[in-house]
Amino acid sequence: MTVDFLVLGAGMAGAAAGYFLSERGRVLILEREDTPGYHSTGRSAALYTETYGNETIRALTSASGRFFRAPPQGFAEVPLLKPRGVLMVAPAAEEARFEAAFELGRRFAPGLRRLSRAEALALCPVLREDWLGHAFLEPEAMDMDVHAIHHGFLAGIRARGGRLLTAAAPHAIARAAGLWQVHTAQGSFAAPVLVDAAGAWADEVAAAAGVAPIGIAPMRRTVLIVGAPRGLGVDAWPMVVDIAESFYFKPESGRLLISPADETPLPPQDVQPEEIDIALAVERIATATRLEIRRIERKWAGLRSFAPDRTLVIGPDPWAPGFVWMAGQGGYGIKTAPAAGAALAALACGEALPAELSALGLAPAQLLPDRLRAAQ
Repeated sequence: MTVDFLVLGAGMAGAAAGYFLSERGRVLILEREDTPGYHSTGRSAALYTETYGNETIRALTSASGRFFRAPPQGFAEVPLLKPRGVLMVAPAAEEARFEAAFELGRRFAPGLRRLSRAEALALCPVLREDWLGHAFLEPEAMDMDVHAIHHGFLAGIRARGGRLLTAAAPHAIARAAGLWQVHTAQGSFAAPVLVDAAGAWADEVAAAAGVAPIGIAPMRRTVLIVGAPRGLGVDAWPMVVDIAESFYFKPESGRLLISPADETPLPPQDVQPEEIDIALAVERIATATRLEIRRIERKWAGLRSFAPDRTLVIGPDPWAPGFVWMAGQGGYGIKTAPAAGAALAALACGEALPAELSALGLAPAQLLPDRLRAAQ
């Protein structure tokens, strides 16, 4: 079977890429697992915030916000974003880091505002007064319906005649006669353009295709669900994030989702939480708050995959005709998905970046793998 675009990976990256490519031709997504989004996408505690990540990430996030707030007709039956807010906090000793984060954040989130200690405690009363030195609030930050976003992209691909095949791990990848050919247990498929959206496996896919890896590094992130403190309603709390990214927590269906914001390098795998990271989460939360975590109701871990410069890698490989990267989403893949998908489709087809991305100061050089090849 020959199509216009083959996409390897049906997580959020592959789904977004396929969605925008399907406006330009026939798309087939090949997913190694039985279920799309099994690894990182299905384990994400995503928050739409314009104050997280470097300037390239924040520009992609800002552009994606327009899609999330007003998705195409029929994309989803529920709102993709719901009000949450994010409260960035820091001890007194972290003033320099706090000020730098505040100034950078204001470029894309003009509604950002500093809070007094009393204002911060009013929003999240379990913070320790003796720990809290600085705080700012991003009131426009939103909870994201990851399932609705992911399945909206996949449904859109199918509506345009595209296909998704699961349990279709590539056994062999080769280029011949101007086509990339991928052999799987579900059959053999070919296309002039092959998109590597394999997440933690992106470098392995590239190597299998005879393309030099770019240094994608999978990192484990641990997440816990714990009970809310007795006598306190938590549903209206913002997400609370330490400015040094050593912990975060937010309401989750009447409970609290917490994480030590760990980043442990691991080979690609079906990752599971480790006791040391669970203990670290409890310790860090106890240092900054008065929360007493007596029982962990649920725990999981996922892999977040980073490029060496911690920026998404989007676009054609300069030394492999027709091989296109959609990798290195790190912790930003959900909130940047629409803009990243639109950028991928444009660059894969030799077009200029969409005008809304260029207007935010984005240039192809910030996304293309050339920047990493030059550093190797």
